[in-house]
Amino acid sequence: MSASKGEKVFVGVITGLLILFSIVALIPLVSVISTSLSSKSAVDMNLVTLWPKEFTLDSWMYIVDRPDLWRSFFLTLSSTLIGTVLALLLTALFAYPLSKPEFRWGSVIMMAVVIAMIFKAPIIPYFLTVRGIGLYDNPLVLVIPHILNPFNLIIMRTFFKQFSKELEEAAFLEGCGYFRMLFQFVLPLSKAVLATLALFYGVVLWNQFQHPLLFLQDTNWFPLQIKIRQFITDDSVIMAGAASTMDLNYNARTLRAATVIFAIVPIIAVYPFLQKYFVKGAMIGSVKG
Repeated sequence: MSASKGEKVFVGVITGLLILFSIVALIPLVSVISTSLSSKSAVDMNLVTLWPKEFTLDSWMYIVDRPDLWRSFFLTLSSTLIGTVLALLLTALFAYPLSKPEFRWGSVIMMAVVIAMIFKAPIIPYFLTVRGIGLYDNPLVLVIPHILNPFNLIIMRTFFKQFSKELEEAAFLEGCGYFRMLFQFVLPLSKAVLATLALFYGVVLWNQFQHPLLFLQDTNWFPLQIKIRQFITDDSVIMAGAASTMDLNYNARTLRAATVIFAIVPIIAVYPFLQKYFVKGAMIGSVKG
């Protein structure tokens, strides 16, 4: 059935607005990229807008040659990958029994999950608790506090509730247990919700700032976001190891721009591979009851 004139106008207006909003959102990113690829003199004279002036890769060559930045990068990358895998595993193990009506304590546990989602722990008791279990100045604090999120648990539980009961009953009649059912049948058919929650968990783990700021004192354990903060707030840190400033074709502004792009490229690179699952998984997990 062909769309009416009013529907076409509506779609055209919405499409135009979305394109406009996308352009507005991209302008700051493009400006930062241009700054990172411009010369020191062009940036000092504020000549850079949306296109690099006096194109140079000197800022990037300096940034990628910083071992402390790479150490923070790989620490953040490893904590993100390990944390995401553990979070998906724990969330699935928690959500699957909660999706079963025969689970006696399911409603009580779900009530506790909802309460935990609505009422966050006060920062002082939370700090004392995390320190009390030995996570103060411990890199594991980048992973353990993030491996179970109540909102993500509810999404996965709701997704699991839509599973075919006939398929599960047939598997149980063949001698399949709950763990085998989950890992051999349910999870392989749950790519949409797994990809969606992997993105949710991954973004939180990659961008975490408060936890390392509160719990990490050893600079060797600083993740990427804390290292970027050091670069942005302290010129002596970002320019450490540079030769004579008279001979350089970069300055603190170009290096900060290159560092910011360095930090967001991995997430931008991963998102297109998960996008096709993102909307489907979020809608199925959050709309159906």
